[in-house]
Amino acid sequence: MNPMREPGLIRRGVLWLLLLGPFFFLSYGLANSHTAGRDDVGSLVFAWERHIPLWPWTILPYWSIDLLYGLSFLLPRTRREMDRHALALLTAQVISVSCFLLWPLRFTFERPEMSGLFGWLFEVLMGFDKPFNQAPSLHIALLVIIWTLFARHLQQNPWRWAMHGWMALIGLSVLTTWQHHFIDLPTGALAGFVCLWLWPSEGHLPWQHAQLARNPHRWRLALRYGAGALGCAALALLVGGAGLWLLWPALALLLVALNYGALGAQGFQKGSDGRLSVAASALLAPYTLGAWINSRLWTWRHPQADEICDGVFLGRIPGRGEASTFVAIVDLCAELPCSTTQGIDYQLLPTLDLVAPQSQLLQQAAVAIERLRQQGPLLVCCALGYSRSASAVAAWLLLTGRCSDIAQAQVLIHKVRQGVVLSPAHRLALQQLDAQP
Repeated sequence: MNPMREPGLIRRGVLWLLLLGPFFFLSYGLANSHTAGRDDVGSLVFAWERHIPLWPWTILPYWSIDLLYGLSFLLPRTRREMDRHALALLTAQVISVSCFLLWPLRFTFERPEMSGLFGWLFEVLMGFDKPFNQAPSLHIALLVIIWTLFARHLQQNPWRWAMHGWMALIGLSVLTTWQHHFIDLPTGALAGFVCLWLWPSEGHLPWQHAQLARNPHRWRLALRYGAGALGCAALALLVGGAGLWLLWPALALLLVALNYGALGAQGFQKGSDGRLSVAASALLAPYTLGAWINSRLWTWRHPQADEICDGVFLGRIPGRGEASTFVAIVDLCAELPCSTTQGIDYQLLPTLDLVAPQSQLLQQAAVAIERLRQQGPLLVCCALGYSRSASAVAAWLLLTGRCSDIAQAQVLIHKVRQGVVLSPAHRLALQQLDAQP
């Protein structure tokens, strides 16, 4: 990241604070007052929570998030980063307060009387924080957003580790100050990561270029993932207790369904460094784990990449140690991270799994392959190395004249790497190629 800061950011940060501060106290207070007058407020408490100790001293890290909230506006280096950070914080407040009004919960433990500094801090806190604003914990949602910003800008040790330790202590303090029940923590973290996904620090917003898919195959896949999300959610609510964790894969599958139905590959938020954003990594973790296991099961008999010709290799997305023999990578996988890009010329052209890439993207891939292969061994990859990446290699073979037609390219690729599948949709996209790279 460029160390130079855009001018005027301090003033911009102050203006955001002047908006967010009053909005927080107004919305939070009104939600508390409204819920206090209701007679239908329940609670969701696990039996083991009664063993959580009360540590009065943790009121200090609990309160410290207010200071870190303000300091966080000193960190952004661009107006876009500043605005998106502020919008993420604002969105977290809107989501949490809306949930407090729609599905109110009450904290049920009775905190004993305390004296001294800690007692005074608790007394001040309870002056405006009543036991009704529970799930999702706004404290945790804001912590996720602030923590991510500090982690992005604070890189030097030991300060970085000290920051992580203090942020973790803030997260723990919502339990050890007896301010929240456990259910509030994962739901608060979920709200925070959703806000970060909606307002990424850089790149396009996830809905910025969204449009309903015209490809019926994408809709079929979207419906399948949507059905999986619905099934996980129904099972979570039916089982209850620890089964509520199934809401996590339900959310992940719902997000994948949205990507297929409208958002496209950019919904996975894979960056130019080959990594998914922090928010996408957290929200999609159950799906990503399943996709990674699936890719390894399909390729465990043939994990190595295969050289098609002239130093161009075709294979699965590389794991640790698998990319060391290549000087460049062309990656067409949107859903899995490629974390072995350090020291390698890396080109990302993300596409959805099980969907044929568009001819324009295949053209870009062919240009990138021809340019990067001249530096040395080049890996063209996707999750398995059997379809998306194979169509990119076929496009390169056609546009550089190494093969005269699609059939010849397909025979050459399949001869070297058996299992490659180019569907009619892939061949149609290849037929629409025109210019030379």
